[in-house]
Formats: sequence, structure tokens, C-alpha cells
Amino acid sequence: MNLKNTLIEALGMEIISLEKGKVIATMPVDEQTRQPFGLLHGGASVALAETVASIGAYELVDKEKESVAGLEINANHIRGKRDGMVTAIATVLHQGRTTMVWDIKIVDEEEKLICVSRCTMAVLKIK
Repeated sequence: MNLKNTLIEALGMEIISLEKGKVIATMPVDEQTRQPFGLLHGGASVALAETVASIGAYELVDKEKESVAGLEINANHIRGKRDGMVTAIATVLHQGRTTMVWDIKIVDEEEKLICVSRCTMAVLKIK
């Protein structure tokens, strides 16, 4: 999987663990991911959440016949963060024939919840 010249690279995301049904990734809270008021941008959290859900979903499909794309995502921003690192932990809740639902928790270095998200992925047939 090529991560060069993608949003993943631009925001400094790093995939830490990738296994069937679970993905863990980190992202720095810095000048690339903060909003103008100094806090982690909610959009950056959502980008991280959709990234881990997308990568996780892709690992569960037949790559010769299927691909995946985000269908819906929501997020609740629980706590602000000004610097350091956040970690996203994504686990599959539902793995169907045409959709998957992923639960994503984003935590800080002390395991405090920063954001919780749910992402629905479409499973697409490749022609």
C-alpha cells in the first residue's frame, strides 16, 4: 500500500498495527493537524478515523474482485488536545457482503478518549 503523497502522509499518520478486523494508527497533534485556536482539528480526527476504517476494510475484502470506499462517518469530539500524539483503534463491528461498520476510538497518550467515531464502508465490486 503506497502512502506517499496522500493525506495519510500529509497529516503524519503512521499505521502501527494491522490485523484482520483491527487497525491501530497514530497521528501527531501539531501545526498540520491543529485548528486556528490551537486544538486538534475535528476534521483531522475524522480523517484519521476514516483512514483506519478504510485500511481495515480493505484488508477484509478479496482485493482481486473488490475494493472499499467510505459511505458514512460520524464523530463525537470528547476532549480537546493541543499537542502530542493521538492513537486511533479501529475494530470491525459488522462485516457484510456489501457494507462494513467500523468503531473507531481515538485516545491520547494516557488512554483518555479524545474522539469516538463510527464509519460505514461500502464494499465495491471491481468490474
